Amino acid sequence: MAADVPTYPVGLRLAGRKVLVVGGGHVAQRRIPTLIAAGADVHVVAREATMAIEGMSDEITLTIRDFEPADLDGAWYAIAATDNADTNAQVAAAAEERRIFCVRSDDASEATAWTPAVGRHDGLTVAVLANREPRRSAAVRDQIMEAMRSGTAIRSDSDTPRTPGVTLVGGGPGDPDLVTIAARNAILSADVVVADRLAPRELLADLAPDVELIDVAKLPRGRYASQEFINEVIVDRAKAGKRVVRFKGGDNFVFGRGYEEIQACNAAGVPVTIIPGLSSSISVPARAGIPVTHRGVTHEFTVISGHIPPGHPDSLVNWSAVAQMQGTVVLLMAVENGPAIAAALVAGGRPAETPVAVVMDGTMPDERVVLSTLGTLAADIAAEGVTPPAIIVIGEVVAVANPEHYGR
Repeated sequence: MAADVPTYPVGLRLAGRKVLVVGGGHVAQRRIPTLIAAGADVHVVAREATMAIEGMSDEITLTIRDFEPADLDGAWYAIAATDNADTNAQVAAAAEERRIFCVRSDDASEATAWTPAVGRHDGLTVAVLANREPRRSAAVRDQIMEAMRSGTAIRSDSDTPRTPGVTLVGGGPGDPDLVTIAARNAILSADVVVADRLAPRELLADLAPDVELIDVAKLPRGRYASQEFINEVIVDRAKAGKRVVRFKGGDNFVFGRGYEEIQACNAAGVPVTIIPGLSSSISVPARAGIPVTHRGVTHEFTVISGHIPPGHPDSLVNWSAVAQMQGTVVLLMAVENGPAIAAALVAGGRPAETPVAVVMDGTMPDERVVLSTLGTLAADIAAEGVTPPAIIVIGEVVAVANPEHYGR
């Protein structure tokens, strides 16, 4: 087969059709998930398989033995992915006899099909073939995908119908680099963006000039947009035929009132989509080097809203029960009530020397961590000038991350 003859690009529709993969190593492990995602009837024949491939056994047909030409009977496509050139050649020859296109992982020049570097974005599939140079294919694919996601390439939704509705987007803990690709795509395709104060504001600079930006900030103990107003705005704009993104910090459903907005949309008959975000309750401690769990130290962690102090008639938290737990406690929105919460935990039986970390402006350039204990938290918050937004982490995991400070 002439090496300089160009390939003929085509998209295979493999749903319900048999595909044979010969080999159970890491090459096969990379190829099988995309075949499963395409709906293919995947058959794997291998002398041995990785644990990951064994874990797919409820989605594929896995046979542990040597390849036999009859394995190709009924197949539409084949991949020879063993570490033995002779076996791969046998697979390719048997596939050729049956007029089945076959990829060879070891020698593309002897294959009848090549696997492109593939990327998908907003309903588009990009496939790049660089003439048997897989690293170059992947590099070009990555550049194209980045350009599409960032909006520097032709907008992929420019010729597609703009379906009205509401998308709830979790913006993560604050660093714009920690926003998901799905979140960026939704923001770039929006007609209206309804944004919280803690949503990564740098991303708003990428909005087109005609996108309506509605500020619904909630300042601590200050000005705020009511939840009722937010519900009315997103429903009103969606019913006017707009694509609305409700953009907030953290995750929609971790003290983000996201489900209240879903209920409002459902009541109005407005379609709604959810794009989760990294919850600050986990990602902020992680970025600060504090694990919320650690083997042999804690078997649980609890996330609690601290916007209402212990003893308040509206509080739904059993602080006495929390005090009896041995695991990690993560407090959100708790700077003002942190001292009262610490006192309640100590009164409930948690030792006063329990380590505490307060992470301010988590994941942002001015992030700052104050190390304390339950017994000294009130004084340390005052002395260090702690202000929101901040995450308070309580438990031995703080000492695991900072052994010298706590003399461990």
